[in-house]
Amino acid sequence: MIDLRLLRTDPETVRASQRARGEDESLVDALLDADARRRAALARFESLRAEQKAFGRTVAQATGEDKQRLLAQVRDLADQVKAAQADADDAAAEVERLQLALSNVVLPGVPAGGEDDYVVLETHGEPRDFAAEGFAPRDHLELGELLGAIDTERGAKVSGSRFYFLTGVGARLELALLQLAMDTAVDAGFTPMITPTLVRPEIMRGTGFLGAHADEVYRLEADDLYLVGTSEVPLAGYHADEILDLSDGPLRYAGWSACYRREAGSHGRDTRGIIRVHQFHKVEMFVYCRPEDAEAEHEQMLGWEKRMLGAVEVPYRVIDVAAGDLGSSAARKLDCEAWVPSQQRYRELTSTSNCTTFQTRRLGIRQRAGEGQTAPVATLNGTLATTRWLVAILENHQRPDGSVRVPEALRPYLGGLEVLTP
Repeated sequence: MIDLRLLRTDPETVRASQRARGEDESLVDALLDADARRRAALARFESLRAEQKAFGRTVAQATGEDKQRLLAQVRDLADQVKAAQADADDAAAEVERLQLALSNVVLPGVPAGGEDDYVVLETHGEPRDFAAEGFAPRDHLELGELLGAIDTERGAKVSGSRFYFLTGVGARLELALLQLAMDTAVDAGFTPMITPTLVRPEIMRGTGFLGAHADEVYRLEADDLYLVGTSEVPLAGYHADEILDLSDGPLRYAGWSACYRREAGSHGRDTRGIIRVHQFHKVEMFVYCRPEDAEAEHEQMLGWEKRMLGAVEVPYRVIDVAAGDLGSSAARKLDCEAWVPSQQRYRELTSTSNCTTFQTRRLGIRQRAGEGQTAPVATLNGTLATTRWLVAILENHQRPDGSVRVPEALRPYLGGLEVLTP
């Protein structure tokens, strides 16, 4: 949730953020009003409570008829205190409701607009000219079927549409990719984590995933648990309600997990193959750091993602995602998109987001700030590899006969295998 001090001192910044996102600007003024009501109600409660305590001492010293008269006043004052407390509680609940409805405040420089208003920051590598090489590129599903690596037909038979089996070399290739990602994370100082994929509602809500996109999340009603769409969620909840010691620098975790997404609202989009599916695997970076270090940490995380993309030797570009296409918790998001030859366009493979203090305020996570004080903590997340990367690897490294060259960085994880052959 956003910082109420920022809201009070600079509401126009919050309004501008809402406008850039294309979201409801009136929420800002509604929250300001609710916050003023809460503070006024709390002040009235505290004043009446102090009066009640002082009056109680007077009653204790009274006798006879004076005491009976004073006792009647005590009861009236107690009713007033009770009513004032109820008003303060109601106002606090309204403040919390409105805080949870507001998205994070976007950082300066984030492009305004929607999905198509991103800014390309850099481009790496040149797409192959398949026409010059004398053949038309196959898409990843055709290649996967030729190699015995992907089986969507039986995936649909077993689990329904947008499910699949990775078989044989397909399974090995995914494991190789994820292990390379985890080794990259460990080399960068991340602690490897195998995370739960079911979380409590307060953890899912705390990370900001039960807002506008709640319909994309699977829920197990009988157990009141949610299936995660990213290990960002359990890693954010890992330190919920804790005070962290960041004196030695950021806490960095790398989570390996299965991920689940309903893909609500994406009917008819990317139904072929494994680009947009309900279940996949991912290695996710997650960082806790001081707010003043968050932007530098964000650049480092992008650097580790670029290192991974360079290792699998695919052309890609980095984009600055527009405010209207950010998730509610992100203040800035940088995507890496790989070139997909069969589609003749770039497709997202990684994202890294600076969530500032938005998630930790919801989850009660703070840092030690000296002399018994605490201060906010920032969180960031970023993807190092997912199942979707197989799309770019297969298509960019294919050969005319349907075989696929294995990028050198992956070969040690595949027993030295250099080429995948039909």
